[in-house]
Amino acid sequence: MRIGCPKEIKPQEFRVGMTPAAAMEAIAHGHDVLIETQAGLGSGFEDAEYQAVGAKIVDTAAEVFASADMVVKVKEPQPGERKMLREGQVLFTYLHLAPDPGQTHDLLASGATCIAYETVTAPGGGLPLLAPMSEVAGRLAPQVGAWTLQKANGGRGVLMGGVPGVGPAQVAVIGGGVVGTHAARIAAGMGADVTVLDRSLPRLRYLDDVFGGVFNTRFASAGNTAELVAQADMVIGAVLIPGAAAPKLVTRAQLPDMKTGAAIVDVAIDQGGCFETSKATTHEDPIYEVDGIMHYCVANMPGAVARTSTIALGNATLPFLLSLADLGWKAACAADPHLAAGLNVHAGKLTYAAVGEALGLDAVPVASVL
Repeated sequence: MRIGCPKEIKPQEFRVGMTPAAAMEAIAHGHDVLIETQAGLGSGFEDAEYQAVGAKIVDTAAEVFASADMVVKVKEPQPGERKMLREGQVLFTYLHLAPDPGQTHDLLASGATCIAYETVTAPGGGLPLLAPMSEVAGRLAPQVGAWTLQKANGGRGVLMGGVPGVGPAQVAVIGGGVVGTHAARIAAGMGADVTVLDRSLPRLRYLDDVFGGVFNTRFASAGNTAELVAQADMVIGAVLIPGAAAPKLVTRAQLPDMKTGAAIVDVAIDQGGCFETSKATTHEDPIYEVDGIMHYCVANMPGAVARTSTIALGNATLPFLLSLADLGWKAACAADPHLAAGLNVHAGKLTYAAVGEALGLDAVPVASVL
């Protein structure tokens, strides 16, 4: 198979879909690898590193899309890239279709087979291709939230850990999954007073058993959530429903109850965000204010630490990439129901029910296209 990796063109996106190590593995399996020139620079990988393992460097993304049987990316294809997809081609990347009808319709029109990292599952549960970026985003959230809290950036001017005689920042983390757990650990490590909210009692018991004393846990009832949001200097939204639009857990009507200058960090913004007032921002212009509350809603947070993120993502995607290349997408998905769960679009058909529900489109079962 000919595998192509274009340079990411989403604003301030520095990651790359394939590392030289991944290219080396694919070539060892007998596949050809095409890399757009300078695709890896943002993550610290030179063209020469790809060439040294046998990959071919091409000048343009158009050459990648025109020649590749499978295109491997990080972020969802941008409008210009979607025009270059073709029938029978495989796209393997993050898609986040539920809040993005424009992209969904373009992918359906392309005739391509589109497999989303974020909906691939694991035998023991969980989302193995989302997890590494969730870990990165979770660990980043308190860091960017602390920056947002600085008075020069419009925040309350509160130091996360306080100082002797002055209390720490109050941080509420909505969601106790991968993002929320990592966010809570880092925020607590910065000295903040942290509470994690979740609706799963088994998850709360787990967090209490493992992290009791490091941060607090509360059941995420509407009342508890409203109370903690009103008390918080920082609220981190870390709720995910696989493949579906994020639920809106904090409304605009609640913002006046919050402390002026408090910071909201919406890690769920790729799926539409879990605050009613969230809208996607970029690393270039990351924050905005609504009713006195500062919002940080960068849609590709892990891109800020591109080298760490690229390597972590590459480690996770490589086994699936090799399976798709070695067997072909249809045989690979038929052999692995967890990879098949990543199939969102095939030949003009939507194959992920949660996206269909979010966008009001009909979806067919994955089994019907295998």
